[in-house]
Amino acid sequence: MKEIILIKDGELALKGLNRSTFEDVLIKNMKEKIRSLGEFRFVKSQSTITVEPQSEDVDLDEAVARIGKVFGIVGISRAAVCEKEIGAIVQTAYDYLKNELAFAGTFKVKAKRSDKKFPYDSPAICDEVGGFLLSKLRGLKVDVHNPDVTVTVEVREKYAYIHATQLPGAGGMPTGTGGRACILISGGIDSPVAAYMIAKRGVKLTAVHFASPPYTSELAEMKVHELLGKVSAWSGRINLFTVHFTALQEAIRDYCPEEMFTVTMRRIMMKVASRIAVWQGADALITGESLGQVASQTIHALKCTDECAALPVFRPCIGMDKSEIIEISRKIDAFDISIRPYEDCCTVFTPRHPRTRPTPEYAREVEALIPEEERLIEEAVKSARLLVIDAYND
Repeated sequence: MKEIILIKDGELALKGLNRSTFEDVLIKNMKEKIRSLGEFRFVKSQSTITVEPQSEDVDLDEAVARIGKVFGIVGISRAAVCEKEIGAIVQTAYDYLKNELAFAGTFKVKAKRSDKKFPYDSPAICDEVGGFLLSKLRGLKVDVHNPDVTVTVEVREKYAYIHATQLPGAGGMPTGTGGRACILISGGIDSPVAAYMIAKRGVKLTAVHFASPPYTSELAEMKVHELLGKVSAWSGRINLFTVHFTALQEAIRDYCPEEMFTVTMRRIMMKVASRIAVWQGADALITGESLGQVASQTIHALKCTDECAALPVFRPCIGMDKSEIIEISRKIDAFDISIRPYEDCCTVFTPRHPRTRPTPEYAREVEALIPEEERLIEEAVKSARLLVIDAYND
């Protein structure tokens, strides 16, 4: 029995004359996700994209799992393909779904007839399929309001497709349709969640990570690689730039008041990340900050750090509670990695009593105390090492 995957593309239906362009990007992203699994044929038809394996040995379970993490999709179904003949449709529905229906107490049939020349209308298709299944499966009952299984029959231009209840997709917009942004990524819980959330709106990601050896370890850096691997399972390929930040952090420690260590560090991070982002063609910076979560994330502190950014700064987690952020972190399978106890540079030289209401004027005065700051920033930018992170393709 031939099986395919049916894709429903949700928000793209609102794009009017640009819809086809968005669908092309969506197909490109799906191809990239399942490229290592074998050859597939993609066909656009109305609000559905069919994904057809070109060989029988393709792992369709894995293909569905990977496509389920492609942004821009609201529903996924594995479906059997059969000829547009009512006898073939009812027999295929039974053969394809009998095992699933055997464990169900109730079911209903839903039919969609795109081909209006087909001699049975939707209610008649439901009657034929439902009656056949009831005759074959004892104990099965019809429940049109809250069934255990919904049997769906779609009669389209060339074939009929039969499938059970649709699985939810990742939602959002296809990655690459919303421009490019640069995520400042640490080893914590928040920044991977921010990366996932902005990627969900179609944004392609570049990442910048700040390492401060010997204060931070190689294990901390590997932790970031793993976290971005989890994000890239959803967002696609990510270019990660790791910046050697030790000299700048030591300069902050040596010349700045302790209460301003963190704000000054974040201001300089914004300057370094801005230069890498512009070089990479990004149009925004992304951080995982949540308002008031820690002393350096007050409105006053954020105002001081934003002053140093050469691009707009987006904060997808800004209004979220920690519990909400953790819920998403678990969803993308990043939480257990994030809580590993490897110190990153954001926790190096943490002040005992940070200033919570700094002003930009005072922040500039403090930063001016650092000798040769511009030279140190340039050296940090030049130190950046590139690593391409891709969950499914080497």
